[in-house]
Formats: sequence, structure tokens, C-alpha cells
Amino acid sequence: MKADPSNRSDAVSTGRSRSFGRVFAALGATALLLGVAVLVSGSAEAEGPGESRSAAPSHSSSVGSSSRKTGGSGPTGSAQAEAEAEPAPRRFDATTCWRELERFNESVTIDTFREWATPLLAVKDSLVRDYLKERLTELIGNDPGRASQVLGWARDASPREFGIFMMAVRDSEAVHQPQVASKMMELGLDDTLPPDRRAGILSALDTQKRFEPAMLNKLTNFAKEPTSGEAGWAAARTIARVMKRDFKQSGNLTPYLDKLLTIGVESPDEQIRYLGQMMPMHVAPLLDAEATDRYAKILATEGNEDGRDAAAHNLSLSQDKEKVLALFARTFETDPAVCVRWAVFRFASRVAGKDALPLMANMAIQDPRFQPVYRDFERLYASGVLDWMRIWNGLSDQDPFGCLDRHH
Repeated sequence: MKADPSNRSDAVSTGRSRSFGRVFAALGATALLLGVAVLVSGSAEAEGPGESRSAAPSHSSSVGSSSRKTGGSGPTGSAQAEAEAEPAPRRFDATTCWRELERFNESVTIDTFREWATPLLAVKDSLVRDYLKERLTELIGNDPGRASQVLGWARDASPREFGIFMMAVRDSEAVHQPQVASKMMELGLDDTLPPDRRAGILSALDTQKRFEPAMLNKLTNFAKEPTSGEAGWAAARTIARVMKRDFKQSGNLTPYLDKLLTIGVESPDEQIRYLGQMMPMHVAPLLDAEATDRYAKILATEGNEDGRDAAAHNLSLSQDKEKVLALFARTFETDPAVCVRWAVFRFASRVAGKDALPLMANMAIQDPRFQPVYRDFERLYASGVLDWMRIWNGLSDQDPFGCLDRHH
């Protein structure tokens, strides 16, 4: 059954009114407070006994209309009238400042948006900025031509404009059109643009429902480049966010995990490499033999201990439990970092449950610092608790070595 076009029009109109209404209401409240401040300021200035008249604000428009008491002709009457005349306090019309915004809301088009938005952006008000972003998102809709037009503005936009343009494209329906995603990829990989601008464009791709192999390869190769920097970091994070969405909707994980592990091993940038190593834990993947071997290599060779910690976390979900327990035993014995030891110690429990206690007891013998936390695990298993999350939540101290706060 075809959708009723009138319903579509009503929905857009309702959304526009709703976004404008929120801004207008908030701005009206702000204007009212400012009006009160002006009134108080005007009264204080008028009542200051020690202040000269030159210090008082000029109110030429209101003074001309104020009422005066006339004391008759002659100097006495004039002096009395002047003494008794009080300048009217300044008034703040709460609607005057925002009439242009209301006209903007009703009349702006995609072709006039940028020009009309410039004076509103000068206000530097977060509510106005949010409104402009929402209004531009509505104007783009599902039209790839309009989205491409806005992306074209991104090249020479001011930083404040750029943020609004990219957020509006990111939140629009058109961002899922193949030609729009391709245009964003093209801009994000354009080395003539500043790194932060490229990072913003690649970050705006993270609302994609899935990545085709060609786009996934481009992002991966770029993230591995030694000079990709901030934009390479954004590319890796975008892969991870789309992976999470695609996995939730379709169960598709393997191509994303493969690319993130490639970044996690091959990128020369430690922060980008760590992102590739760590992000898969957010979907808790069950590792097959190949992924287990790749994470085992990271655990054994990664120079950054945070990366080795992330590898232990992900290895705890490997299908080859015996292999992982043997790997954890070797790592605890040879890795000098207490935080890596804490990772393989606690995740051994996740791998094998109560059956991991003998291995954990041996670890606590090798490093006496782990004896108190081992007794905590032993106590919980003895009480009949078997579920990993209940064990974890039941620990007296989940961060006995001050390791977890580094990941926030």
C-alpha cells in the first residue's frame, strides 16, 4: 500500500515546528531573563545618588514619550520639572530578536540556507546551533543532490559551519544513499583538506548501516597509513561503529573484525593500533581459530600494555578454551606489567569458570599480590555463584591494581 503523501508533509511540518518550538521556547526564556536584568540595571543606574548624569544610559526614544510634571513658567518650574523627570527604564521586547529566526524557519531553502544562517551563527548560541542543524537535516531529507551540495560547502566552511553541515548530513536520510557515502569517502580521503576536517567527514560515515567490501578496504588502508593521524583514527572508529550496527542487525561480523585486527597489527600509530585491537570487545565476538591466533600474537608482541590487555579481553571469548588458558599461563609468567597480569588472571575465570581456579591459584603463588583477589574468586565460587558477570560484580575490589581507570 502506498504511503499517503499528505502524512509525509504533516510529519515534516510537525518535526520542523517541534525543533523550532524547542529553540524558540528556550530563547524566549533567555530573553525574558535578559529583560529582567536590563530593567534592574536601568533602575539601579537611575537611583545611584553619587553618580553624575553622564554615567546614566541615554534613553532618547523613551525620554521623549515620558510624562513630566510642569511647575509653571520661570526657572523654578523648569528646575523642578527637570529634577522630577525620570528616564524610562530600557525595555526588552522578547520577540524582536527572534523575528528573523521565525522567518528563517518558514522561508529558508537549501539554496539560501548558508547565507541566511551566517548571522544566526554569529549569536554563538548552542540552542540556535542545534536548531540550524535540525532544520538543515530536514531540508536535505532523502535527496542525494542536496546532501552533495552541503558536502561541497564543507571545503571552505568556517569551523562552526562545518560542524553543522556534517552533523546535518550525518543525521539525514540521504546519508544512506550510495552516491552520498561515496562522496563523503572521497572528501575524507582527500589529502588537500586539513586533517581535522577529514576526520570530521569520516566520522560522519558512522551512521552507515553496513560497509561494502570496497569501502571497508579503503578505510582500512587509509587507517594504516603512517601519516593518517587524526583522520586515520576516525576511520578505524567508524569501521567499529558500523560493525556494531551491522552485527546487531544481520549478525555480519567477520569482515569488520578482520579489518580491525589488520589495523591493530599493522598501523604504526599506537593509538590507532589500540583502537583496532580494542573496539571488537564492544560486540563480544566469539573468536574462531584465525582470530584467536591473531589476538594471541598481539598478546605476545604488542608493545603497548593496553593493547595486550585488550587482547586478553577478546581472547576470553575464543572457542578454543584450552589454547587460551595455556596462553594466559605463559603470559602471566613472562609479562612484567601488573595490569596485563590482572587481565589474564581475571579473564581466565571467564574462559573456564570454576575450572580455572587451579591455574589462578598458581598465578597467585607466582605473584603474591594476587593472593587476596584469588581468595575473593575462590569465596564466590564456593558460595555457588558460577555466572561470570555475577562473579565479577561480586568481587570486593574490581580494580585492585588501578588498571581499569585508564580505559575511561
